[in-house]
Amino acid sequence: MIEKQNIQTDAEVLVKVEGLSKKFCKDLKTSLWYGVKDLAYNISGNKNERLLRDKEFWAVKDINFELRRGECLGLIGHNGAGKSTLLKILNGLINPDAGKVTIKGRVGALIELGAGFNPILSGRENIYNNGAVLGFTKKEIEAKIEDIIDFSEIREFIDMPVQNYSSGMKVRLGFAVAAQMEPDVLIIDEVLAVGDMGFVLKCFKTIDTILPNTAIIFVSHSMPMVSRICSQIILLEHGKAQFQGYDIGKAIDLYYMRFAQNESNVVFDDGSIILESVKFLNISNVVNNVPQFKWKDNIELELVLYNKLLTTIPYITLSIFDKEQRGVAIFNYEFIKVNITKGNIKLNLKHSNLQLSKGTYSLNLIIYEKQKLQNPILRMNNIISFQVLYEIETWPPFLLDCELIVKQI
Repeated sequence: MIEKQNIQTDAEVLVKVEGLSKKFCKDLKTSLWYGVKDLAYNISGNKNERLLRDKEFWAVKDINFELRRGECLGLIGHNGAGKSTLLKILNGLINPDAGKVTIKGRVGALIELGAGFNPILSGRENIYNNGAVLGFTKKEIEAKIEDIIDFSEIREFIDMPVQNYSSGMKVRLGFAVAAQMEPDVLIIDEVLAVGDMGFVLKCFKTIDTILPNTAIIFVSHSMPMVSRICSQIILLEHGKAQFQGYDIGKAIDLYYMRFAQNESNVVFDDGSIILESVKFLNISNVVNNVPQFKWKDNIELELVLYNKLLTTIPYITLSIFDKEQRGVAIFNYEFIKVNITKGNIKLNLKHSNLQLSKGTYSLNLIIYEKQKLQNPILRMNNIISFQVLYEIETWPPFLLDCELIVKQI
């Protein structure tokens, strides 16, 4: 699915990718044999680059996009979708089997933890090396080196060999070099996930500063990060663009839908009671087996439990978790003590005026023997998922209904 908008801009195109494809072989011995044959084909000019041979697969297939100065392209997808392969092609680390990449200007890349660093050299020496690779003179690097060291916040370790750095220190130095050198194109892989929150926020502030003069390609599994800085997006699935365009929220929804049907996970069960079934009774729509609700809908959930040992109704907590698996809400109700016998029990929970923001959510269940939230007898994660629909993409979990009153004073 490709959605494109005609965005009129005079900004310079810094990255142009046309029909880019790359294939790999699953077997090393076969791969070496294919490599020998390809050398012969290259000499004769008869290589058919777009056909798969036995044991080969497309890591990246027919990718096309343009990225202008001031734009940020988000690359998202599951592990193995082809993101890292695409980045390595863009950075010149591997050659494509088909297609063309045109990049103008200096390229800074953070595609692997510690990539581009010589481990036996100090942090300071690696700054000079990286600057030289980017095309800076020694004088230009010397003019920036103090800013780089200050930004990295590792001044006391800057003359220590990089091989002794922690993963966080490598990220700090790598981002400091890439950002402070002000490249025309900046490629950022998932490496920012390693840094502490304070440094990550500092990095994003820097990205905001340099973005008007830079084209950024950003890869992350953190959708809030992607939503925050990206102006266009590609969702990769098995090397192909499943979605491409400027609707960041739609691509993120498709990404989350892939994981919405994970099976429920029983964390604890003492055998007293069993969850037989769970379902929503008033569903607006269902897509890929995921119930959908509109903002401000009323929802009703039905639980069927099989009681084996209890004599009174247990206390049930249902917690709502968002797409990042953060707890955002819990159903609250007035507990009524009721005597029960062995057999099935049907429970209905009703909630009016749903004000969760757009996104995919899941429910976790904990059943306690008593209301005091002690002695849990059953705990299950992700017993059911659902999606809230709304035209506005917001990352805070609640979209609260309110009234705006305007007075001329």
